[in-house]
Amino acid sequence: MKTTSFDLEEKRLKKEISKRKAKIVLLQLPEGLKAEGPRLATIIEDVGALAIVSADPCYGACDLALPDAESLGADLLIHYGHSPQIKQEGVPTIYMEAKAKISVKEAVKKAIPLLEPWSNIGLVTTVQHVHKLKEAKNLLLKAEKTVAIGDAGLVKYPGQVIGCDFSNAKSVSKEAEAFLFVGGGRFHAIGVALATAKPTIIADPYEKRAYSIHDEAKRILKQRWASISEAKGAENFGVLIGLKSGQKRIKEVMKIKEKLQKNGRKATLLALREVTSNALMQFPNIDAFVNTACPRISLDDTPSFLKPILSLNETLVMLGEMNWEQLCREGWFEN
Repeated sequence: MKTTSFDLEEKRLKKEISKRKAKIVLLQLPEGLKAEGPRLATIIEDVGALAIVSADPCYGACDLALPDAESLGADLLIHYGHSPQIKQEGVPTIYMEAKAKISVKEAVKKAIPLLEPWSNIGLVTTVQHVHKLKEAKNLLLKAEKTVAIGDAGLVKYPGQVIGCDFSNAKSVSKEAEAFLFVGGGRFHAIGVALATAKPTIIADPYEKRAYSIHDEAKRILKQRWASISEAKGAENFGVLIGLKSGQKRIKEVMKIKEKLQKNGRKATLLALREVTSNALMQFPNIDAFVNTACPRISLDDTPSFLKPILSLNETLVMLGEMNWEQLCREGWFEN
């Protein structure tokens, strides 16, 4: 994605720093916007504050660089690319949503023929395109489709989905026969397909094309079933505790640890910031892992892990407390 396609709110950036009289500002950007770091840092320093750009990966609003801001003595964190998700604590944080300037019209028009088999369409997008949902809806209405946009209230905007929360899609999944995701890439659309078990079409305004992600979603389901089946033979489990600001779920960790132990498995708690194959390889005596951090790790990174790494609900399927059909229907993402 070209960074010039996004509204980076430079005037607001200056205003917030001046208003708060910030002296040290930590700037956090997702991968697609990191190239703008030096330019934004110059803008920050022109206002009189010291700018520090975080070069670490940023995976979402759950991954605020609050510990880094505190250790650097920053009195303001500027977080680009996401809407607020977690309770504000510690260093004050300003969210810059980086709305896309690009038109969605051409991509949505190309998606309409792919939606021909269905009359009732659920419409979803990321925060970058929520301001274009009305335009997308009108195009679908002109094509004689019924359009549903969910507003479950768990994220900031109606129709918005994030990598681990598809509540807006799920809230209209009973009435929607299929979903149209407006945005770039496959990541969020696959999440919609898995969370709703409904056909999902992508209208990509950056590539100006539309396509189905049915095959990708089907492939992931096969991989997940294989991981669950393999984990059934495991005796020693590692339960992963995410150390990122929005991924630390101690209550869930303790519950799943207790369930594993009641079923005759050994459970070791492992805390880490980055869940990688290399990090887990350091524990050769552990047969399988339960991931309580970002649920997308289990779903999207399966091929990179040498041992099964299950989500919480997948672990319940393995233990016989949830069936596969229920998981596919409603349980891929825990809200």
